[in-house]
Amino acid sequence: MKIIVDAMGGDNAPRETVLGAVKACEETGIKIILIGRSQEIEPLLNEKNSKNIEVVDAQEVITNEESPVTAIRRKKESSIVKGLGLLKEKKADAMVSAGSTGALMAGGLFILGRFEGVDRPAIAVVIPSKKDPVLLLDIGANSEVKPNNLVQFALMGSIYAREVLKRKDPRVGLLNIGVEEEKGSSVIKSAYSSLKMIKDINFAGNIEARDFFNQNADVVICDGFTGNIFLKTVEGFGMFIFDRLKQEIKKNITYSLGALLLMPAMKAVKSSLDYSEYGGAMFLGLNGVLIKCHGSSDRKAIYNGIKAAKRYAEANINNKLKKSLEINTEGKI
Repeated sequence: MKIIVDAMGGDNAPRETVLGAVKACEETGIKIILIGRSQEIEPLLNEKNSKNIEVVDAQEVITNEESPVTAIRRKKESSIVKGLGLLKEKKADAMVSAGSTGALMAGGLFILGRFEGVDRPAIAVVIPSKKDPVLLLDIGANSEVKPNNLVQFALMGSIYAREVLKRKDPRVGLLNIGVEEEKGSSVIKSAYSSLKMIKDINFAGNIEARDFFNQNADVVICDGFTGNIFLKTVEGFGMFIFDRLKQEIKKNITYSLGALLLMPAMKAVKSSLDYSEYGGAMFLGLNGVLIKCHGSSDRKAIYNGIKAAKRYAEANINNKLKKSLEINTEGKI
């Protein structure tokens, strides 16, 4: 197993990215291709951990401030472009990056290409809920969508839930401002009408954000703008709650004593909400296993992102998606 890691992507690159890759290499035995500025990467490696780590020099870096399409076309020597090129050439089984989401999306479309019948690939992430994890897509690849894109997300999400999450007949919910069919924008209402008519999708109707964690659906679909705001709100609120708990505990000795007893439970809950534990989100619909890590990923998040990429590659998820799409849609969605 060989995995490409964009060493220059993310707020903490290259140090945290390289150290996360080194840990993954040492503990899992996989081979790593680190792509980025070699003069910054190589000092972070030593003779021991460099045996299964190859460094590919890429002097250019695509930032979040650049136009994704323009950057992909102009920066041929960037870590993202060179990494996607190696993935397309089958030089590795997967790629992991904490870099620009827009550049990864644009590069994925231009370099890797998308599945036949899929207009817009989506980024899918697994989020903990009351019982079993819920797959949410899209979380940032497509700020604006058409009704047909949401239908495609639903079909890809259903296949993913069956093949990876092992849900027998996954329920698909449409994230909306209310559960009633007439609620939402014209795009949402049109998608609702289409989804309830498709026999290959177990459509559960509209899902309000407050009910997301109640296990009313196994897959929840939305446009990337809504999904990204929802995900970051959940992350931020989780951090806020734990910070407030710490403040209140410090105010009262009785609370402090009780907190000691509850500490294992609190740590378990916090861990379940920590993005670094989940590693990254997968682009569904691209011809290659591409994992997007959080922009502020530390070595732990990169390490878990690489492990996630390994799982997806070993599960042969893309071939399963392609076959299922062909069976369910005959090449047309």
